[in-house]
Amino acid sequence: MTYEYDIIVVGGGHAGCEAAAAAATLGAQTLLVTMDMGKFANMSCNPAVGGVAKGQIVREIDAIGGHMGIITDRTAIQFRMLNRSKGSAMWSPRAQCDKTRFSELWRQTLENIDNLYIWQDTVDGLITEKCTRDNKQSSDNQYIIKGIHTVMGATFRARAIILTNGTFLNGLMHTGRSSAPGGRAGDGVSLGVTECLRELGFEAGRMKTGTPARIDGRSVDFTAFEPQYGDEKPSKFSFLPSSECVAEQIPCYLIHTSTEVHDILREGFADSPLFNGTIQGIGPRYCPSIEDKLRTFAGKESHQLFLEPEGRETNEYYLNGFSSSLPLDVQVRALSRIRGFENVHIYRPGYAIEYDYFPPTQLRHTLETKRVDNLYFAGQINGTTGYEEAAAQGLMAGINAALKLQGKEPFVLARDEAYIGVLIDDLVTKGVDEPYRMFTSRAEYRILLRQDNADLRLTPKAIELGLASAERREAFERKSRFVALLIDFIRNRSVGKEEINDYLQSVRTNPLEQGRKLYDVLLRNGVSIEGVTSVLPDLKRFIEENEIDDEIIEEAEIQIKYRGYIERERFIADKMRRLENIRLRPDFDYNALSSLTIEARQKLSRIKPQTIGQASRIPGVSPADINVLLVYFGR
Repeated sequence: MTYEYDIIVVGGGHAGCEAAAAAATLGAQTLLVTMDMGKFANMSCNPAVGGVAKGQIVREIDAIGGHMGIITDRTAIQFRMLNRSKGSAMWSPRAQCDKTRFSELWRQTLENIDNLYIWQDTVDGLITEKCTRDNKQSSDNQYIIKGIHTVMGATFRARAIILTNGTFLNGLMHTGRSSAPGGRAGDGVSLGVTECLRELGFEAGRMKTGTPARIDGRSVDFTAFEPQYGDEKPSKFSFLPSSECVAEQIPCYLIHTSTEVHDILREGFADSPLFNGTIQGIGPRYCPSIEDKLRTFAGKESHQLFLEPEGRETNEYYLNGFSSSLPLDVQVRALSRIRGFENVHIYRPGYAIEYDYFPPTQLRHTLETKRVDNLYFAGQINGTTGYEEAAAQGLMAGINAALKLQGKEPFVLARDEAYIGVLIDDLVTKGVDEPYRMFTSRAEYRILLRQDNADLRLTPKAIELGLASAERREAFERKSRFVALLIDFIRNRSVGKEEINDYLQSVRTNPLEQGRKLYDVLLRNGVSIEGVTSVLPDLKRFIEENEIDDEIIEEAEIQIKYRGYIERERFIADKMRRLENIRLRPDFDYNALSSLTIEARQKLSRIKPQTIGQASRIPGVSPADINVLLVYFGR
């Protein structure tokens, strides 16, 4: 037993698991401290991974060498590719998971990673030292992290610490007028860490989130609901060939509320902690409680709900869209007025939870804090919401902590390289005024950041870092090679009108009047590689002989059809990158530039952007202010 490590990760949620796995894989002696070893990466809210923009993040996590995508594939009970009717930049994978199996598989994974150790306990204090000339690593930091203290009296020391505390920092749960301390139903609360950080000069705030009642499936009449099935040909998250698609999918169900249900819910508004002043934290705008919906959309007579299974071998169901902190009796009475829930029994009521967070403008892009050397924050402690956003931050924090201890350059993704880059840049540059959730609309370069090409964008970086397994490297190299070969075959293959006109007419596009390159034909709407393969034997033979799978065919087709858009967006991204190459000193005195607006001086001094590009994205810093900086720095 040792009490000294390279890196300590505090918290065993989605962020903590990815952080610990990445740090240990990169060779750091890592300790993961969690309150409950039976709940690694617990799905505290809905039992699903992915969704719009979130699915892209999970594919990026997988491409870099993280574990979320692999574990999702192995525990999935339903898979859907959302937004298939839209352009490929909007396609977003989503999977329902077996909640219990998901956590079990994470534990199994963590326990079999070299250099990774686990300790079950609650951290109640941080150990820091004043920076001296010898140990000071950042010019503006006054402290350096040295270790942690726990409620069981243990002291562990480390060269770096990653805090991934989720909703447990001074967590307080609310149902009606009843409140109880805790970070999650059935779990305790973490006390002391916030107070330590405040003493070190960190700014803290409160946020809130919520969850719905869990339904006993034995009490439900499923014939009253509309089934929602998974894809007929399900895909998967991980790019690894060994990761298989889900078999024997389980349906979800679409449900609707009514005016009668709404009237019952409104009876409890006087006792709602959201409306009577009990809850002070900021809630998520894009995942509102049912009472928020009734207040915001007062004239709406019905709201959609989704009943989602929590596993293959359980009767527990999650009622998506019905998060609530109303009194228990109000929740049950309202549910019983929904058709199919007349005899409903619940396992536990919905509740809201308040918790501490730390505005992420106090972080660098590596997720290291600006106030304390070698201290990193990841996940909901940074004001985000969602398993996927948390896992991405944990992965990046784990990588950067390990790299810093090894004296290597940090790993930072740009906004045109990954949704993860957009996520972290938004957090550290703009901060948050509500729980942050990723959307495709937040990314300027979403045509570049598709879910299908996450491996082509990021796996070369994983190989360079040392996070890519031999299987991942081989799969990446094979895909890259055969996508290029297939596109080259299509570019050089000429087709005559007698070969393809019958097919073109079948997909309602104009027939050819003369021979054309197959590449040009594929640019037409409705024409697909799969379709032309059925009428071009040599293309079919090329695909079969080289064992080209659907993923390679899809990638080649997207690159062909969207080539013009991709090239234009890449040109714009490269143009904006010039601003990212103009670096700013962290100790630069913006107050000395009187030609900057007062707001710009204040915000630039507080956030201390690393580049002109980052400065341009700070709310309140105008294009005129950026021109002042460009002139000052001689550009």
